[in-house]
Amino acid sequence: MASRDKPPAHVLLAAIPSLKLAPGQPVEWHNIPEFNLLARNITVPGISPLYPDVHCTYDGSICQIITGQAEINAASTMSSLLNSPRFDLTSTYFLLAGIAGISPKHATVGGVTFARYAVQSGLQHEIDAREMPTHFTSGYFAQGTTGPGQYPEWIVGTEVFEVNDALRQVAVDLAKTANLTDTDACKRLRATYTSPIYAAGAAAPAVVARCDTLTSDTFWTGSLLAEAFENATLLLTNQDGVYCSTQQEDNAVLNALLRAALSGLVDFSRIIVMRAGSDFDRPPEGGSAAENLFALAVGFPPALLNLRIAGVKIVQGIVDGWAGTFKRGIEPTNDIGDIFGSLREKRDSTSRLSQAFFGRRVGRG
Repeated sequence: MASRDKPPAHVLLAAIPSLKLAPGQPVEWHNIPEFNLLARNITVPGISPLYPDVHCTYDGSICQIITGQAEINAASTMSSLLNSPRFDLTSTYFLLAGIAGISPKHATVGGVTFARYAVQSGLQHEIDAREMPTHFTSGYFAQGTTGPGQYPEWIVGTEVFEVNDALRQVAVDLAKTANLTDTDACKRLRATYTSPIYAAGAAAPAVVARCDTLTSDTFWTGSLLAEAFENATLLLTNQDGVYCSTQQEDNAVLNALLRAALSGLVDFSRIIVMRAGSDFDRPPEGGSAAENLFALAVGFPPALLNLRIAGVKIVQGIVDGWAGTFKRGIEPTNDIGDIFGSLREKRDSTSRLSQAFFGRRVGRG
């Protein structure tokens, strides 16, 4: 991957830095016994000035790029990489790996999750909750509509992406062979989530097979916002998505990959979206949203560690199984791509995203 006289990379790890990761600080994927990502360091014009190098093993089979935080940084970095003449990414698997806020309805701090859908929350109207109409359930509602619960009339194409569900399950199976770590501080935090609806949040960290993710540059918290984004996820995925984690980059990275796929530079069916829970997206029942936001993020250290522990199993599984399985690819069992169905030669009704988008436009003139 790193030069044209080398074979293309089997795996490219798109690592997303956290708020607490200082520029230049070694990250959790470096200096590990399984593989050496610092054997080759390739400076790529246009990627994050804080993280200007792509790191690779000596043979180029495994590489890592650090995107920079938030949507604009992530999109700019990935676009620069994907269009660099120094890399052949046509058969590469992309593992998107970062920490996330987590819904206690579906997962917990320290747990490792895998998404089928990534939903962008920012493309909405917003009225301050103190000024919204009394019949509104939220100040957030879809663009071009007159209130919550209505499908958006204005679509730009990045609202939701769907990745290869068969590959997601393969990644889950590989990740489940890992032994995740935990801390006493996380156990104490989980113990405060006593409501039965938060049973997953109170449980020990595990690999969660289905945990769809929400992309938002705003670092939000609270039960009311969480409920609004749960509903938005259902709406945009034709009632199929399960909001579970919240982060700041995935739709941006996926859009860059989609554009590259349309140009034949990558294979969009070779993308895995992995997030580890570093904090809860809402307080326990009776708790304060502000306290939840400002509290010490005790889930941060185990989330970073478990992201690597589980991720290494996936990377090794792909590399070790390259000749027998992964070189030819994992055939998708679902429609993949964006809300427009851009990757399909002919848009049809088999895609839930296409049903949600095109079905609501029949008869509108």
